[in-house]
This record gives sequence, structure tokens and C-alpha cells, in this order.
Amino acid sequence: MQRASRLKRELSLLTTEPPPGITCWQNGSQLDDLRAQILGAADTPYEKGIFNLEIVVPERYPFEPPKIRFLTPIYHPNIDSAGRICLDVLKLPPKGAWRPSLNISTLLTSIQLLMAEPNPDDPLMADISSEYKYNKQLFLINAKEWTEKYASQ
Repeated sequence: MQRASRLKRELSLLTTEPPPGITCWQNGSQLDDLRAQILGAADTPYEKGIFNLEIVVPERYPFEPPKIRFLTPIYHPNIDSAGRICLDVLKLPPKGAWRPSLNISTLLTSIQLLMAEPNPDDPLMADISSEYKYNKQLFLINAKEWTEKYASQ
């Protein structure tokens, strides 16, 4: 019951005061099946892209983090081809940094920041990571191409 009221409160806040460039809504009638969109930030290779994400809220939320993945393909060292995201706040301790005080809005903002500032030292995609580190120009070209191909409306 506590989970449902917390989710309703979070969704209501996400609707009335969404973080800049982020929208989130309930997918159908299930309160634990959400969708989100993140707009690619200016001055990044994802600029003008609209990226769709799936959010599955576990039974034990907020004691367990939601499972979030990209539905839109994105060229990024920390996001794999299945849309899985390598980000500490999406994992439970000791390996992760999830805390019950965090919420879906915080997570989406963290993902938006990760898009703008990849972490090549903790990659899911080793080849993209080394490209980011050693041939940034090529990385930027590829990431822009993917954004135009998959995330343009």
C-alpha cells in the first residue's frame, strides 16, 4: 500500500513539476509499468533526440531500485544494445548507490546527466568506451548519427 501511494505521489510530481527535458507517465493501467522520455541535451551528440525509456517498478520499491532501460537505441559507452544502463544509483549496495530516499525523478535526472557526461571507465560497451577515450571526434560523429537515425521525431 505504501508503495502505491509513494508511486502516485512521485508520478503526480513528475507530471506537475517535471525535471527539464524529462517526461514520465504510467503505461496503461499498471502503476508499476512506466514510460519516460528524455530529450538529448544541447551541446551533446544527443541534442534534439527524444529517447524513450521503460521503467519497471519492483514489488519491494523503494527498498529496491526500479529497472530502467532505453527503448530507443543510443550510442553510448554506458548503455548497451539491449538498453541496459550502467549507473551506480540503479543498483543496490554494496556495488550500487541506490537508497530508498532516491526517487524516479532523481534516477531520470541522473540518466540525463550520464548521457551528457559518459563514464568511459565503467563501460558496458568497451568498443564505444575506447572510441570515446581515444577518438572522441569519431565517437561524436557516430553518436550524432545514431541520434538522427533512431531518436528523431
